Amino acid sequence: MTPPTARTAGHAHAHDDDVRYEAVRSRDARFDGAFFFAVETTGIYCRPSCPAVTPKRRNVRFFATAAAAQGSGFRACRRCRPDAVPGSAEWNVRADVVGRAMRLIGDGVVDREGVAGLAVRLGYSARQVQRQLTAEVGAGPVALARAQRAHTARVLLQTTGLPVTEIAFASGFASVRQFNDTVRAVYAATPSELRAAAPARDRAARRTATPSAGVPLRLAHRGPYQPGPVFDLLQREAVAGIEEVSGGPGRRVYRRTLRLPYGTGIVAVQERLGPSGGTGTGTGTGGGGGGGWLEARLHLTDLRDLTTSVQRLRRLFDLDADPYAVDERLGADPRLATLVAARPGLRSPGTADPEEFAVRALVGRAEAERLVRRYGKVLDAPCGTLTHLFPEPAVLAEAEPEGTPGALAAALADGTVGLDPGADRDGAERALLAVPGLDARTVAVVRTRALGDPDVAPPGPAVPDTWRPWRSYALNHLRAAGEWENDR
Repeated sequence: MTPPTARTAGHAHAHDDDVRYEAVRSRDARFDGAFFFAVETTGIYCRPSCPAVTPKRRNVRFFATAAAAQGSGFRACRRCRPDAVPGSAEWNVRADVVGRAMRLIGDGVVDREGVAGLAVRLGYSARQVQRQLTAEVGAGPVALARAQRAHTARVLLQTTGLPVTEIAFASGFASVRQFNDTVRAVYAATPSELRAAAPARDRAARRTATPSAGVPLRLAHRGPYQPGPVFDLLQREAVAGIEEVSGGPGRRVYRRTLRLPYGTGIVAVQERLGPSGGTGTGTGTGGGGGGGWLEARLHLTDLRDLTTSVQRLRRLFDLDADPYAVDERLGADPRLATLVAARPGLRSPGTADPEEFAVRALVGRAEAERLVRRYGKVLDAPCGTLTHLFPEPAVLAEAEPEGTPGALAAALADGTVGLDPGADRDGAERALLAVPGLDARTVAVVRTRALGDPDVAPPGPAVPDTWRPWRSYALNHLRAAGEWENDR
């Protein structure tokens, strides 16, 4: 079967339902997160790789998102946990309003600012956003945010010993009643029953998961994943005070501080991959050999930041990519074929803080460390070498307004340059190029990493159009092989 592509997998009109059913019949984990199927006779929806007995074709319905299945009255399968699959790669690729909206919803904007705030960020009316999302993914922004809150609640219920009341508000619910009603509707169980039904691994994690010990998570990915080059990059770039990489190759741990909407955080991610084929907590894993996960632990001063911090880590490690689509396209190119075969699933890392990255891309590592020491906010509870948050753009713009760094910080602070997950990439690039002294090469790096654009070619030698829409990945293959100079 032809693997899904980021542009077609899960799209309402891109796959004939018979082809989707074949993916379900063969339990093809490559489609996990690309679409969901529901069984009318049981009232349950699943991921394509669900190990349960394959239902009859006439009883199956297909949905683009878990929220759409939930909105049609289906409950999440307790066996395959369809709410826990990696996100659709389509939303990272698409630059239209639907793709931008999905990235913003994933970052928690609807929970924090409501649908009106989402619409303002997108430059559309709330009605237009509702209409476009419903047409494309089968659910509006409220339903999509609700599905995300339900998943966060399940993770906290099954991996922490926090009281149910605390979990309700940490998950983003406005009331305990709303929390209880949603959990029952999505999982056909009360919060207490859902906690009691946790897998053995989650129960073990729950015994050690406290606010001080952090929340353990599995950050799922689909398909093969090459952690080595990602951790190599993070180690080369690590800025003292806000980041550190410890351990030897293959067993490294990346830790960093985060400034989040409600508080601060310290996150740790292990280089070593979890086995393929399992199902885990956090954002889930692929099944049937179709993926695995990175182990992570989050220490948050406010648990309402859990969803946002997870999404930022997913963007940093490029965990929602579709390696099948990338490798299929790039592997067909004679120049790249052997490189792709040597490193299947090579990712294009993003960043956990777009504004921070833009400044760092401009000034370099040594200067970034000076800025942290001089202007960074000291953590209330430093942890080892992690002592600061990177200084906010407004602080930098006021403290050192001169030159290109000052101009960039001012543009980030006043919103002239917007780099949030829903930013229009072309518009952001134009705004960056308008900053005095900011060159095209640095802007290309910012577009690739801060905006997560999978198809960026920096100025210089011509990059073939046949590598589109994955030029960012193609250049990473060349860099890994030592055939392309670093952009920074």
